[in-house]
Amino acid sequence: MGIPVLILGESGTGKSASMRNLDSSQSVVIQAVSKPLPFRNSFKKYTKETPKGTLAVTDDSNSIISALNHYASLGAKTIIIDDFQYVMANEFMRRSQETGFTKFTDIARHAWEIITAAQNLPDDVKVYFLSHVQSDEQGVTKAKTIGKLLDEKITVEGLFTIVLRTNVEDGKYRFSTQNNGSDTVKSPMGLFDVQYIENDLQEINNKINEYYFGA
Repeated sequence: MGIPVLILGESGTGKSASMRNLDSSQSVVIQAVSKPLPFRNSFKKYTKETPKGTLAVTDDSNSIISALNHYASLGAKTIIIDDFQYVMANEFMRRSQETGFTKFTDIARHAWEIITAAQNLPDDVKVYFLSHVQSDEQGVTKAKTIGKLLDEKITVEGLFTIVLRTNVEDGKYRFSTQNNGSDTVKSPMGLFDVQYIENDLQEINNKINEYYFGA
């Protein structure tokens, strides 16, 4: 079973920047929105001419699932789905003229299928879902979704064992590892020994590998 990790945070708080130290020979970025990464990098864009490129751009759920399986088969150990909320939002906008609730059911199912596909990858593959946040009626900060089906019937965070949230204080960009009482952050007991860690996915990879595989 693969290890999906949810990274939550507002725009500009260090989600994408957390990829900066990843080894691009073993890591892949799947962008829901095409945009330059906020750091110098050696990720090569996937095209038909460069099928081994490690930066793909798609917001189609079937294409994302195919990419997850494709890159895992090539030996990728870290896969990032950047701006995951736009997978849902972009489908909603494309179908905004449709009436009824069918589109919301489809959007929820597609998001669930992507997360499930990540769970079904080989054990040592980490899939990071980077997503914006929203606050519910009780003031709890959670993953941003479309419609109430994902919130009421599925609860996105419930599909993850590790949920981290960006924290910016005094110019320091970090991730929170434990729930503060008004968000959905969580991590296994003993995985992280402090409340805040550096926003560095490579270091998080190392911690996960040590915790689950003794590596």
